[in-house]
Amino acid sequence: MVRVDHTDWRALLDDPEAVVEQAVLAALDALEPEAVELSVVLADDSAVRALNRDHRGRDTPTNVLSFPPAFVPPAGPRPLGDVILALETVQRESAEQGKAAVDHLRHLVVHGVLHLSGYDHETETDAEEMEDLERTILAGLGVADPYADLPGDERAA
Repeated sequence: MVRVDHTDWRALLDDPEAVVEQAVLAALDALEPEAVELSVVLADDSAVRALNRDHRGRDTPTNVLSFPPAFVPPAGPRPLGDVILALETVQRESAEQGKAAVDHLRHLVVHGVLHLSGYDHETETDAEEMEDLERTILAGLGVADPYADLPGDERAA
């Protein structure tokens, strides 16, 4: 499910739901052999800042947050969790990095789905594994390497 909570996502992209769904499906095709459910919320910096503060103790917006499910039912599709994106941060980062906003959004959606699937970038080895998988998935979507020419401190989303 894709939910657009801030109308400026529609000003940024013609069909944000389709962009998100395409990125989610590409990531799931690479990762999840069983049926899963997840939601993606296209929010703004204010909403993401509140979530980041309340759940991670960081009183600042961030580009993407991923939350695993609170409950996994014994039958049916397995809930994977929720991915929430911050509009203004996505816009600012894509401009700073010279990337199309649509490609940056695709990258961050894939990044969030990978987190929900157990990937992380806490160590250099984990980061390399996660980034390699992101590159592969994004290449299938026609998105250039999102980490090319980025300084080390900007590599982990």
